[in-house]
Amino acid sequence: MTTRTTFPFPTESAAIEAEQEERQIALEYLAEAWNSADTDGVDTEALAHAALFAAVATLVREYGEEAVAKLIGNIPDRISNGEYTLDRVLQ
Repeated sequence: MTTRTTFPFPTESAAIEAEQEERQIALEYLAEAWNSADTDGVDTEALAHAALFAAVATLVREYGEEAVAKLIGNIPDRISNGEYTLDRVLQ
């Protein structure tokens, strides 16, 4: 039995609904590509590294190195706060 990957996008009260919907659609496309590669036997760690590289490179092209370095600098705290834990239970 193969478990399909889904990437739920955290809801923020300040986010605009249209932006959230577009991000959710984008995540669904990524999940579909991820699942296809996984089905084809591509290692999930390799997928994760490739996805991170593509994401960071795209953000650098859009916003520049300094802005992305600042954004990436906040990620350790966000990870520690559970923002990237997909099976997190909120109480």
